[in-house]
Amino acid sequence: MKITGLETFLVAPRWLFLRIATDEGVTGWGEPLIEGRAETVRAAVHELADYLVGQDPLRIEDHWQVLTKGGFYRGGPILSSAVAGIDQALWDIAGKTYGVPVHRLLGGPVRDRVRMYAWIGGDRPSEVAELAEEQMKAGFTAVKMNASAELAPIDTPARTAEVVARVAAVREVLGDERDIAVDFHGRASTAMSRRLLPQLEPLHPLFVEEPVSPEHSGHLRSLVESTSVPLATGERLYSRWDFREVMTSGIAVAQPDLSHAGGISEVRRIAAMAETYDVTMAPHCPLGPIALAASLQIAFSVPNFLIQEQSMGIHYNQRADLLEYVMDPEPFRFQDGYAVASSRAGLGVEIDEKAVRRAAETGHRWRNPVWRGADGAFTEW
Repeated sequence: MKITGLETFLVAPRWLFLRIATDEGVTGWGEPLIEGRAETVRAAVHELADYLVGQDPLRIEDHWQVLTKGGFYRGGPILSSAVAGIDQALWDIAGKTYGVPVHRLLGGPVRDRVRMYAWIGGDRPSEVAELAEEQMKAGFTAVKMNASAELAPIDTPARTAEVVARVAAVREVLGDERDIAVDFHGRASTAMSRRLLPQLEPLHPLFVEEPVSPEHSGHLRSLVESTSVPLATGERLYSRWDFREVMTSGIAVAQPDLSHAGGISEVRRIAAMAETYDVTMAPHCPLGPIALAASLQIAFSVPNFLIQEQSMGIHYNQRADLLEYVMDPEPFRFQDGYAVASSRAGLGVEIDEKAVRRAAETGHRWRNPVWRGADGAFTEW
């Protein structure tokens, strides 16, 4: 079997899909993407296609090594995201070739169902209590919310109190048998995180995500030592070498993204490394159905898995939602807040190619917002 071509499709709301075709009629789908830089990743995919066309798609590990190292210059979000989508598609082809789900090729499932969480509140969180109640009624046992909108490097007592009150309102709705994850989104400085985390301790978050932006990961150890709140990070880390530096800090949860961090191959290795540090996995996935399908293959197969993000109803999905590009939504019908293991071959999701091609005629130019503080200076989104 040989690879005959790679096609990419920009589709709403902000996604990039990849289709890899072979001379035996087996096709694989992937989702190579950096949100807001989709065209740049797309160009990288097509540069890598020069090597892949004519190759055996089942030599997944060899291709991963060549694609990540064969160009001499390595790493970074664009290359690792391009490789991630290719890697997903190659695993999809492998599973379809052998007639088994990808998680079977990774050693088989270690669990029968995967706990999922739902997003509430949006970028500038509001009505979080009401939204949490809706997700609870939908069967979810955990939600995630942004802690705040813009934050000054050292913000006022009022802003601090607002964050705590917002999380407290959700805790009151959910009670003690369900979980809240709180995303700082890199919006808080180290100083603000040090102020906020102790005040959130009585509310027992499942974890606090990105308490500092990635360039300040050296401060994670001091934050870990200052609070009992489990800390999580990783959506902006792109390889096991990036994660190596934060695993030793004492984080509780690693959050690599299957569309950013080198795909299934690399995230499986990150999970194995995390296990040696007693760190659990909660893969980042506010993206489309292919990225989620790939994430679930990891979730079913790694022992140190905690919980899985998914994007149905998320605030970014303005023009399309997760299920609009799939032929059968069954793999994403969650039962009591859990995804159930499937025997479907490959990534386990059948993409509606006609819908994808139709959406790609319009495409998108999604960009993340640029925020400014009260003084007009740039502030973290």
